[in-house]
Amino acid sequence: MAPSPERASKSSPRRTWLSGLPGSHSIRERSCLLSDARMGDALPCGARPSGTGCLRACGRSGGVLLAIALAGPVLDDGSAAAQWVEPPGRGWIALAVYHQDTKEHFGMTGDVRPFFADGHAVTTSSFLTSALGLAPDLDLWTQFSFNRLRYDDIAGDRASAGLGDVRMWLRFAPLRWLDVSLPFAIRGGVKLPVGDFDVDAEIIPLGDGQRDWELMAEVGHSFWPRSLYLSGWAGYRWREENRESRKDFGNEFFYFLQLGGRLGPLGYKVAVDGWDGAAGVTEGIRVPGFQRELVQLQPSVLYNVGSGQVELGARFALRGKNLPSGAALMAQYFRRWEPF
Repeated sequence: MAPSPERASKSSPRRTWLSGLPGSHSIRERSCLLSDARMGDALPCGARPSGTGCLRACGRSGGVLLAIALAGPVLDDGSAAAQWVEPPGRGWIALAVYHQDTKEHFGMTGDVRPFFADGHAVTTSSFLTSALGLAPDLDLWTQFSFNRLRYDDIAGDRASAGLGDVRMWLRFAPLRWLDVSLPFAIRGGVKLPVGDFDVDAEIIPLGDGQRDWELMAEVGHSFWPRSLYLSGWAGYRWREENRESRKDFGNEFFYFLQLGGRLGPLGYKVAVDGWDGAAGVTEGIRVPGFQRELVQLQPSVLYNVGSGQVELGARFALRGKNLPSGAALMAQYFRRWEPF
């Protein structure tokens, strides 16, 4: 999601770089689910039949969806600049939109099944992500989101729209301080519960209603002079309990790997991202059936437009548990900026 790696490499051919954003974990896309332990079904928030005793477990998309993600989308600065982190006073900004329309989800055992009661889930999420260098080898990332969520079934239609949760990260390159020429960085961040969260079966929440803390290690490599690069990360997310609903979503291990390059005027990327969550806890009881898992494949093409770059792609859910299945479309505009 950024300027092509090869162009940036030409100015510094012997250096490697890091590129990427938090995603599934990134950007994971927004997806809110209800899970019923007896039926073995996962239902979007607000789709619970009365008296079923469904247990609520609301999660992100990119994501990516945003969960994956995206959420999150997967965060990907996509830049191939020969910088491990952004230099002071410089950075980038990106606006991404994800759209998913599905009638199926991954069940508790990973099988794909239709939503209960002819359910139909439509998610459109936009993410405004920026990075800015604060000091040598230290930068700050922020992400704001807006979600429009809709779920229809035989009982009626439900929809919510508004701001989602806010995410912030600090990234630094510790080996640079030791003059070690290895493209390695550490990033730590927090998700703040800004989006509306209502404990109501008829309302689709716009946020998780609790904080997340995460820590990840990033690494990247340029195959210069070939127009090819590889980057990725792995990390761990600590999820606090939602005290209002008395739900603990379970901590998550997440990862991201992408291969990118350029063919003529077009750039390309193929990324795999996912996360594996621990069993959730509701009202003090651990429920193994509410463990969430997702693996996604995201191919995309990039083209320079004006002072930035447009990226178009799709995200395919390959495997999962207790999350929507199917494909999501994505579009993003990326450009560098120097606010001061």
